[in-house]
Amino acid sequence: MSVEDRIEDSSAPLIEHLAELRTRLIRSVLAFVVAMVACFTVAQPILGIIQQPLINVLVARGQSPELIFTAPQEQFFVLVRISIIAGFAISFPVIAHQLWRFVAPGLYASEKGAILPFLFASPVLFFMGASFAHYVVTPLAMNFFIGFADAIPMLTSLVLGNEPPPVSENTRELRTVFLGSIRESTDLALKFIFAFGFCFQLPVLLTLLGKAGLVSAEGLGNVRKWAVVGILTLAALITPPDVITQLILFVVVYGLYEISIQLVRLVERQRNRRLREEGILDEDEEY
Repeated sequence: MSVEDRIEDSSAPLIEHLAELRTRLIRSVLAFVVAMVACFTVAQPILGIIQQPLINVLVARGQSPELIFTAPQEQFFVLVRISIIAGFAISFPVIAHQLWRFVAPGLYASEKGAILPFLFASPVLFFMGASFAHYVVTPLAMNFFIGFADAIPMLTSLVLGNEPPPVSENTRELRTVFLGSIRESTDLALKFIFAFGFCFQLPVLLTLLGKAGLVSAEGLGNVRKWAVVGILTLAALITPPDVITQLILFVVVYGLYEISIQLVRLVERQRNRRLREEGILDEDEEY
Protein backbone atom coordinates (compact mmCIF):
# COMPACT_ATOMS: atom_id res chain seq x y z
CA MET A 1 0.00 0.00 0.00
CA SER A 2 1.40 3.36 -0.98
CA VAL A 3 1.86 6.28 1.38
CA GLU A 4 -0.96 8.19 -0.31
CA ASP A 5 -3.38 5.28 0.25
CA ARG A 6 -2.47 5.02 3.94
CA ILE A 7 -3.02 8.76 4.39
CA GLU A 8 -6.43 8.56 2.70
CA ASP A 9 -7.44 5.57 4.87
CA SER A 10 -6.41 7.38 8.06
CA SER A 11 -8.22 10.56 7.10
CA ALA A 12 -11.49 8.79 6.27
CA PRO A 13 -12.49 8.19 9.93
CA LEU A 14 -11.78 11.84 10.73
CA ILE A 15 -14.04 12.97 7.89
CA GLU A 16 -16.77 10.61 9.08
CA HIS A 17 -16.49 11.96 12.64
CA LEU A 18 -16.68 15.55 11.40
CA ALA A 19 -19.73 14.71 9.28
CA GLU A 20 -21.41 13.08 12.27
CA LEU A 21 -20.52 16.07 14.46
CA ARG A 22 -22.08 18.40 11.90
CA THR A 23 -25.25 16.29 11.88
CA ARG A 24 -25.48 16.31 15.68
CA LEU A 25 -24.90 20.08 15.82
CA ILE A 26 -27.55 20.76 13.16
CA ARG A 27 -30.11 18.67 15.05
CA SER A 28 -29.25 20.39 18.31
CA VAL A 29 -29.53 23.86 16.80
CA LEU A 30 -32.84 23.01 15.13
CA ALA A 31 -34.23 21.70 18.42
CA PHE A 32 -33.10 24.87 20.18
CA VAL A 33 -34.58 27.19 17.53
CA VAL A 34 -37.92 25.37 17.52
CA ALA A 35 -38.08 25.45 21.33
CA MET A 36 -37.09 29.13 21.44
CA VAL A 37 -39.77 30.14 18.92
CA ALA A 38 -42.37 28.11 20.81
CA CYS A 39 -41.35 29.73 24.09
CA PHE A 40 -41.56 33.21 22.60
CA THR A 41 -45.30 32.68 22.05
CA VAL A 42 -45.70 32.18 25.81
CA ALA A 43 -42.87 34.45 26.95
CA GLN A 44 -45.23 36.87 28.68
CA PRO A 45 -46.70 34.20 31.01
CA ILE A 46 -43.17 32.92 31.70
CA LEU A 47 -42.17 36.48 32.61
CA GLY A 48 -45.09 36.57 35.03
CA ILE A 49 -43.86 33.36 36.67
CA ILE A 50 -40.34 34.74 37.02
CA GLN A 51 -41.64 37.98 38.52
CA GLN A 52 -44.14 36.30 40.85
CA PRO A 53 -41.96 36.78 43.96
CA LEU A 54 -41.70 40.50 43.22
CA ILE A 55 -45.46 40.69 42.56
CA ASN A 56 -46.18 39.09 45.94
CA VAL A 57 -43.86 41.53 47.72
CA LEU A 58 -45.44 44.58 46.06
CA VAL A 59 -48.98 43.39 46.78
CA ALA A 60 -48.07 42.74 50.43
CA ARG A 61 -46.74 46.31 50.64
CA GLY A 62 -49.93 47.73 49.17
CA GLN A 63 -48.30 48.74 45.89
CA SER A 64 -49.50 48.05 42.39
CA PRO A 65 -47.49 45.21 40.79
CA GLU A 66 -46.29 47.22 37.82
CA LEU A 67 -42.91 47.36 36.10
CA ILE A 68 -41.76 50.05 33.71
CA PHE A 69 -39.58 50.00 30.61
CA THR A 70 -37.56 53.04 29.64
CA ALA A 71 -36.83 52.16 26.01
CA PRO A 72 -39.29 51.11 23.29
CA GLN A 73 -37.41 47.86 22.63
CA GLU A 74 -36.69 46.98 26.27
CA GLN A 75 -39.63 44.67 26.92
CA PHE A 76 -39.21 42.96 23.54
CA PHE A 77 -35.61 42.04 24.24
CA VAL A 78 -36.50 40.88 27.75
CA LEU A 79 -39.01 38.48 26.21
CA VAL A 80 -36.40 37.37 23.65
CA ARG A 81 -33.92 36.67 26.45
CA ILE A 82 -36.52 34.67 28.36
CA SER A 83 -37.33 32.74 25.18
CA ILE A 84 -33.65 31.88 24.68
CA ILE A 85 -33.22 30.63 28.25
CA ALA A 86 -36.50 28.70 28.31
CA GLY A 87 -35.85 27.33 24.81
CA PHE A 88 -32.45 26.02 25.88
CA ALA A 89 -33.97 24.44 28.99
CA ILE A 90 -36.67 22.67 26.96
CA SER A 91 -34.31 21.55 24.20
CA PHE A 92 -31.57 20.45 26.62
CA PRO A 93 -32.68 16.77 26.62
CA VAL A 94 -32.37 16.72 22.81
CA ILE A 95 -29.00 18.49 22.90
CA ALA A 96 -27.71 16.16 25.63
CA HIS A 97 -28.95 13.14 23.66
CA GLN A 98 -27.15 14.29 20.51
CA LEU A 99 -23.97 14.94 22.49
CA TRP A 100 -24.22 11.50 24.07
CA ARG A 101 -24.78 9.80 20.72
CA PHE A 102 -21.61 11.45 19.42
CA VAL A 103 -19.42 10.68 22.46
CA ALA A 104 -20.78 7.28 23.53
CA PRO A 105 -19.24 5.16 20.69
CA GLY A 106 -15.76 6.16 21.86
CA LEU A 107 -16.35 5.13 25.50
CA TYR A 108 -15.97 1.79 27.21
CA ALA A 109 -19.01 0.20 28.82
CA SER A 110 -17.70 1.03 32.31
CA GLU A 111 -17.18 4.67 31.29
CA LYS A 112 -20.71 4.88 29.91
CA GLY A 113 -22.09 3.51 33.16
CA ALA A 114 -20.07 6.05 35.14
CA ILE A 115 -21.03 9.15 33.14
CA LEU A 116 -24.67 8.43 32.32
CA PRO A 117 -26.04 8.92 35.88
CA PHE A 118 -24.48 12.38 36.03
CA LEU A 119 -26.22 13.41 32.80
CA PHE A 120 -29.53 12.78 34.57
CA ALA A 121 -28.51 14.14 37.97
CA SER A 122 -27.11 17.45 36.72
CA PRO A 123 -30.36 18.93 35.27
CA VAL A 124 -32.35 17.61 38.24
CA LEU A 125 -30.03 19.34 40.70
CA PHE A 126 -30.05 22.53 38.63
CA PHE A 127 -33.86 22.52 38.68
CA MET A 128 -33.82 22.02 42.45
CA GLY A 129 -31.43 24.95 42.89
CA ALA A 130 -33.46 27.17 40.57
CA SER A 131 -36.66 26.29 42.42
CA PHE A 132 -35.00 27.04 45.76
CA ALA A 133 -33.88 30.42 44.46
CA HIS A 134 -37.30 31.26 43.01
CA TYR A 135 -39.42 30.26 45.99
CA VAL A 136 -37.11 31.05 48.91
CA VAL A 137 -34.21 33.37 48.09
CA THR A 138 -35.78 35.76 45.57
CA PRO A 139 -38.77 36.70 47.80
CA LEU A 140 -36.39 37.41 50.71
CA ALA A 141 -34.10 39.45 48.48
CA MET A 142 -36.90 41.48 46.90
CA ASN A 143 -38.47 42.17 50.26
CA PHE A 144 -35.13 43.31 51.69
CA PHE A 145 -34.15 45.57 48.80
CA ILE A 146 -37.56 47.21 48.38
CA GLY A 147 -38.13 47.50 52.13
CA PHE A 148 -34.74 49.18 52.49
CA ALA A 149 -36.27 52.39 51.12
CA ASP A 150 -38.62 52.52 54.11
CA ALA A 151 -36.08 51.33 56.65
CA ILE A 152 -33.66 54.27 56.24
CA PRO A 153 -36.21 57.08 56.95
CA MET A 154 -37.50 55.07 59.92
CA LEU A 155 -34.01 54.66 61.37
CA THR A 156 -33.24 58.35 60.79
CA SER A 157 -36.37 59.39 62.65
CA LEU A 158 -35.58 57.07 65.55
CA VAL A 159 -32.02 58.40 65.83
CA LEU A 160 -33.24 62.01 65.80
CA GLY A 161 -36.01 61.20 68.27
CA ASN A 162 -38.76 62.29 65.89
CA GLU A 163 -41.90 60.49 64.90
CA PRO A 164 -41.76 59.52 61.21
CA PRO A 165 -44.35 61.53 59.26
CA PRO A 166 -47.11 59.57 57.54
CA VAL A 167 -46.76 58.99 53.82
CA SER A 168 -49.80 61.11 52.97
CA GLU A 169 -48.56 64.20 54.89
CA ASN A 170 -47.25 67.07 52.80
CA THR A 171 -43.56 67.40 53.50
CA ARG A 172 -40.40 68.67 51.88
CA GLU A 173 -38.43 65.55 52.80
CA LEU A 174 -37.20 63.39 49.97
CA ARG A 175 -39.24 60.23 49.51
CA THR A 176 -38.52 57.33 47.24
CA VAL A 177 -40.94 54.98 45.54
CA PHE A 178 -40.18 51.74 43.74
CA LEU A 179 -40.72 51.94 39.99
CA GLY A 180 -39.11 48.70 38.93
CA SER A 181 -37.51 48.30 35.52
CA ILE A 182 -38.65 45.15 33.79
CA ARG A 183 -35.14 44.48 32.50
CA GLU A 184 -33.29 44.98 35.78
CA SER A 185 -35.87 43.11 37.86
CA THR A 186 -35.80 40.15 35.47
CA ASP A 187 -31.99 40.14 35.38
CA LEU A 188 -31.84 40.06 39.19
CA ALA A 189 -34.31 37.16 39.40
CA LEU A 190 -32.42 35.22 36.70
CA LYS A 191 -29.09 35.83 38.45
CA PHE A 192 -30.43 34.18 41.60
CA ILE A 193 -31.82 31.26 39.58
CA PHE A 194 -28.55 30.60 37.77
CA ALA A 195 -26.39 31.19 40.85
CA PHE A 196 -28.26 28.65 42.95
CA GLY A 197 -28.70 26.28 40.02
CA PHE A 198 -24.93 26.12 39.57
CA CYS A 199 -24.32 25.91 43.34
CA PHE A 200 -26.46 22.76 43.41
CA GLN A 201 -24.05 21.19 40.88
CA LEU A 202 -21.47 20.79 43.66
CA PRO A 203 -22.20 17.08 44.33
CA VAL A 204 -21.96 16.30 40.61
CA LEU A 205 -18.66 18.17 40.23
CA LEU A 206 -16.97 16.69 43.30
CA THR A 207 -18.20 13.17 42.58
CA LEU A 208 -16.83 13.34 39.03
CA LEU A 209 -13.51 14.58 40.41
CA GLY A 210 -13.60 11.70 42.87
CA LYS A 211 -14.16 9.19 40.06
CA ALA A 212 -11.19 10.70 38.22
CA GLY A 213 -9.06 10.35 41.35
CA LEU A 214 -8.46 14.10 41.61
CA VAL A 215 -10.09 14.46 45.04
CA SER A 216 -10.67 12.10 47.94
CA ALA A 217 -13.19 11.97 50.77
CA GLU A 218 -10.38 12.32 53.30
CA GLY A 219 -8.96 15.34 51.47
CA LEU A 220 -12.36 17.03 51.28
CA GLY A 221 -12.86 16.41 54.98
CA ASN A 222 -9.46 17.87 55.84
CA VAL A 223 -10.23 21.15 54.03
CA ARG A 224 -13.70 21.42 55.56
CA LYS A 225 -12.82 24.61 57.46
CA TRP A 226 -11.64 26.27 54.24
CA ALA A 227 -14.83 25.11 52.54
CA VAL A 228 -16.83 26.84 55.28
CA VAL A 229 -14.94 30.09 54.64
CA GLY A 230 -15.47 29.78 50.89
CA ILE A 231 -19.18 29.07 51.26
CA LEU A 232 -19.64 32.02 53.62
CA THR A 233 -17.83 34.25 51.12
CA LEU A 234 -20.04 32.95 48.32
CA ALA A 235 -23.15 33.58 50.41
CA ALA A 236 -22.05 37.17 51.06
CA LEU A 237 -21.43 37.81 47.35
CA ILE A 238 -24.57 36.40 45.72
CA THR A 239 -27.21 37.09 48.38
CA PRO A 240 -28.59 40.36 49.78
CA PRO A 241 -26.85 41.68 52.89
CA ASP A 242 -29.20 40.16 55.43
CA VAL A 243 -28.19 37.38 57.78
CA ILE A 244 -31.22 35.15 57.18
CA THR A 245 -30.68 34.74 53.42
CA GLN A 246 -26.95 34.23 53.84
CA LEU A 247 -27.56 31.64 56.55
CA ILE A 248 -30.02 29.77 54.35
CA LEU A 249 -27.54 29.64 51.46
CA PHE A 250 -24.72 28.56 53.78
CA VAL A 251 -26.75 25.72 55.28
CA VAL A 252 -27.86 24.47 51.86
CA VAL A 253 -24.45 24.63 50.14
CA TYR A 254 -22.61 23.22 53.15
CA GLY A 255 -25.13 20.38 53.28
CA LEU A 256 -24.37 19.69 49.60
CA TYR A 257 -20.65 19.69 50.44
CA GLU A 258 -21.15 17.06 53.14
CA ILE A 259 -23.29 15.00 50.76
CA SER A 260 -20.49 15.27 48.19
CA ILE A 261 -17.99 13.85 50.70
CA GLN A 262 -20.22 10.83 51.26
CA LEU A 263 -20.67 10.33 47.50
CA VAL A 264 -16.90 10.49 46.95
CA ARG A 265 -16.42 7.98 49.78
CA LEU A 266 -18.96 5.68 48.09
CA VAL A 267 -17.06 6.00 44.79
CA GLU A 268 -13.81 5.10 46.56
CA ARG A 269 -15.38 2.00 48.14
CA GLN A 270 -16.71 0.83 44.80
CA ARG A 271 -13.31 1.39 43.16
CA ASN A 272 -11.48 -0.50 45.93
CA ARG A 273 -13.96 -3.39 45.72
CA ARG A 274 -13.45 -3.63 41.97
CA LEU A 275 -9.66 -3.53 42.28
CA ARG A 276 -9.75 -6.29 44.92
CA GLU A 277 -11.90 -8.45 42.71
CA GLU A 278 -9.39 -7.97 39.90
CA GLY A 279 -6.53 -8.92 42.23
CA ILE A 280 -4.80 -5.55 41.98
CA LEU A 281 -5.28 -4.72 45.68
CA ASP A 282 -5.06 -6.92 48.74
CA GLU A 283 -7.94 -7.11 51.18
CA ASP A 284 -6.27 -4.69 53.62
CA GLU A 285 -5.09 -2.21 50.99
CA GLU A 286 -6.76 1.03 49.91
CA TYR A 287 -6.37 2.77 46.56
